[in-house]
Amino acid sequence: MSDGTEAIGNKRPTIRDVAREAGVSIGTVSAVINQRGLVAEDTKRHVLRFIAELGFEPNNAARNLKRSRISSIGFVVPDLGNPFFASIAEGIQRGIADNDILLMLCITWSKTEREEYFASILRTQRLDGVIYLSGTGLPSSSLLELAKVGSVVFVDEVLPGLDVPFVGSNNLAGARSIARHVLDYGHRKVAIIGGPPRLWTSEQRLAGFRESLASVGLDPDAAPYVAGDYTERSGYLAAAHLLAGDVAARPTAILCANDLMAIGVMRFCRESGISIPGQLSITGFDDIANAEFLMPSLTTVAQPAQEMGRAAAELLLHRKGVRPTPPVTTQFPTSVRIRNSVGSLR
Repeated sequence: MSDGTEAIGNKRPTIRDVAREAGVSIGTVSAVINQRGLVAEDTKRHVLRFIAELGFEPNNAARNLKRSRISSIGFVVPDLGNPFFASIAEGIQRGIADNDILLMLCITWSKTEREEYFASILRTQRLDGVIYLSGTGLPSSSLLELAKVGSVVFVDEVLPGLDVPFVGSNNLAGARSIARHVLDYGHRKVAIIGGPPRLWTSEQRLAGFRESLASVGLDPDAAPYVAGDYTERSGYLAAAHLLAGDVAARPTAILCANDLMAIGVMRFCRESGISIPGQLSITGFDDIANAEFLMPSLTTVAQPAQEMGRAAAELLLHRKGVRPTPPVTTQFPTSVRIRNSVGSLR
C-alpha cells in the first residue's frame, strides 16, 4: 500500500481513497463510518487507521450513503443467450459490486406481455431501481409509472415518448463506417439483414447502412432487405431468402445488424457451399466474444457492452443518491474491427 498523501495528492481524500488504501470495499468503509453492519473488529481498526492517516472527514456525500442505501435493483433484458446482453449484465453487476446490492434478472424473451409483467412486478415489489433493455421497443403503462419516480435507466435501447436517462453507443456511426468499409472493397450488390422493427438500435443501424450506400450513388431503398430478430436462426433464414435463385443475381456482401445474425448467415453459407469471403462477404455488429474466432473471423462493429452496463448501474446509483457523481460517460463510441469475412472485388 502507498502513503496516503502520495496517493491523493493535494485533493481532499474521499471514501474511495480510504477504500483503495485500506484494500477494502467502499461498502466496508461506509459501514465503519456509519457504525452499521457486521464488520470484524480487526477490519474496523484497520479502516479507522487509514481514515486517520488520510485525514478523511465524512461529509454530506458519505452520510448520504447511509440515508440513501439501496438493497436491490432489477435488470429487464430480452435474453442472456445473446452474448452482448450477457456482457451488459456482467457490467451492471460490476457496477454495483461495492454496494451490497442484489441484482434481479428479468428475462422477457422480447415479448410485450412479459415486459409489462416485469415492469408491474418491479413497481409493486418496490425495488429500488430498474435498468431496462427493451426487446420490443414498446413502453408499458407500468414502465411509465416507474419512470415518473426516477427509478429507471435505459441501456442500449431507447423507448419513444419517455424522458429517461440512457446509456448507449453510437450505432449510426458504427453502421455507417462498416458499410463504407464494404463499399471501399468494391462491393455494390449489397444486401441488408436488419434488426427487429421498432427497436432504436435497428433503426439507427439501418439508417447508417443506407447513408453509406447513398454516399456512393446507390439507391438505398433498392438494396435487398430482410428484417431479422437479432437471433442466429433469423440470420440463417434471411440468408436462405437473399441467396436463393440465380447466382448472378445474388448480393456479393450482406450487412448484418448484429453478430448472431451474421453467424446464422455464415452457417447457411457453409451448408450451401458458398465461400466466405470468396463468393460472399459478411459483416456483423457488437463484436461478441467469439466473433474473432469464427472461420473466417468476423468483420464487425465493436461496442463496449461491459462498460455500458457498468455506466448504467453507476448512473442509476447516482440518481438514487448512492453515488455522489455520475459515470464519466453515458455515450460510448463504436469502432470497426476489420478481420477476414470481407473480401475485395477491386
